[in-house]
Amino acid sequence: MSRPRIVIVGAGFAGYRTAQILSRTARGRAEIVMLNPTDYFLYLPLLPQVAAGILEPRRVTVSLSGTLPEVKLVLGEAGRIDLDARQVHYTGPEGEGGTLSYDRLVLAAGSVNKLLPIPGVAEHAHGFRGLPEALYLRDHVTRQVELAAATDDPKRCASRCTFVVVGAGYTGTEVAAHGQLFTDAQVAKQPLRTGMRPRWILLDIAERVLPELDERLSRTADAVLRERGVDVRMGTSVKEATSDGVLLTDGEFVDTRTLVWCVGVRPDPLAESLGLPMERGRLLVDPHLQVPGRPEVFACGDAAAVPDLENPGSYTPMTAQHAWRQGKVCAHNIAASFGDGERQAYRHKDLGFVVDLGGAKAAANPLGVNLSGVAAGAVTRGYHLAAMPGNRVRVAADWLLDAVLPRQAVQLGLVRSWSVPLDTASPEVARVPGRPLGDTPSPGGAGPADPARNQPGGEPAKNQPGGEPAKNQPGGEPARNQPGGEPAKNQPGGEPARNQLGDESAKGSPDAGGKPLAPPPGQPEPGPDVAPGPVRRTDRPSQGDA
Repeated sequence: MSRPRIVIVGAGFAGYRTAQILSRTARGRAEIVMLNPTDYFLYLPLLPQVAAGILEPRRVTVSLSGTLPEVKLVLGEAGRIDLDARQVHYTGPEGEGGTLSYDRLVLAAGSVNKLLPIPGVAEHAHGFRGLPEALYLRDHVTRQVELAAATDDPKRCASRCTFVVVGAGYTGTEVAAHGQLFTDAQVAKQPLRTGMRPRWILLDIAERVLPELDERLSRTADAVLRERGVDVRMGTSVKEATSDGVLLTDGEFVDTRTLVWCVGVRPDPLAESLGLPMERGRLLVDPHLQVPGRPEVFACGDAAAVPDLENPGSYTPMTAQHAWRQGKVCAHNIAASFGDGERQAYRHKDLGFVVDLGGAKAAANPLGVNLSGVAAGAVTRGYHLAAMPGNRVRVAADWLLDAVLPRQAVQLGLVRSWSVPLDTASPEVARVPGRPLGDTPSPGGAGPADPARNQPGGEPAKNQPGGEPAKNQPGGEPARNQPGGEPAKNQPGGEPARNQLGDESAKGSPDAGGKPLAPPPGQPEPGPDVAPGPVRRTDRPSQGDA
């Protein structure tokens, strides 16, 4: 008799924890398959430290195959789920389509950047939900400080050294706190113009910083930010964003080249595509994390609206703590559906919160005890080390080195602005020029998986089902077999294409005969925020030409 197959979509806190517990419980009696665009679990709470140069990127990533040896990893992006046929159609990192059948399905797709209908934000702001966005911000901030130090124009210097963060929740507060320390350290060895220093502005329409936490923690964080020099403005947000600044709701225009969007998250669009009952974009489940009417389908984490049994009539918030705990309950209930144990409802008890404010500063209330200063910093870092499923020694070593050695402020330029659009269904994957995920038809004539996924604005690329060109895709005709997951060979993000130098377009680069190559007709010249498209050859038929 064949083993039942359990397919887990997503490897965030909920998906990873479900797979971890199931692999221990099943003991080889079930086939556990995890579908995820990347081969790692990302420990999101430490992402601000990556952007600030404290931790190297691989420190906050935990290998899925290395820590879940009993789980089969399938690299790909889920595009369409056929609930009646019990099949998940996906697109692999090289454009190939695939199908996974299942006996039990766990939807743990997580969340993406929350968008608001504010003019210019989608074009000029960048989110902070994935590793590519953190790497881009680290490079971008470093570049702005270096360019500011080299200019003789005071206005331009001030513009480049002004950084605006929208959203004073967990992420925005930590980004602003770490960012101010990071830029201050950069200018200590390379002073800017006399009397000038980097300026970080934290905006939120709420009345206080960290509005979702206890007021005492909020006051602690606010005091640390202001003491450090962060310009905290509550009751204020962005009315319009442009390429050279932002217009605030109070009427002030702030000259800046940096807008970091941390206003919150929204459930992954995959959940909404199922056509099942929803609650504010989240898939409704019962207290046992099962979808009503679909007992073989479970959902947990940010994509699921889980009833809060401690507060009847409400749903658990979208936090890592809840996702991690729900993953454990989900695993036990899946095992119980096969006759191994009893089902259990999801109940929780808050153990407290921690907010890392950089250096030795933090705000924490473990078990309801409010802490600040060095004590809170020690508790915060201890909590993160205990919560991480791997890399603990490496993370602790980086913290130790950061305490005794200066940080390296260099920009590697591996992630460009157009690679990390704000409006994307996959913030964990940097975009590359070419055909988006979901373009390849699924086996069996199932049709395209979901052409809108991974496209800024949700529009499919030209020549894909839907017809309109994707934003920032020049020429309207993407390269063949170039999905969004893994950098295509000879495309930016991997190795430079032939006759292309870094971010420069092919125009002006010498060909074999020493003549400049012009871009194909109708294709715009790439700039810093436009993905360079493929250079079409004229010495071979266009069919199959990438």
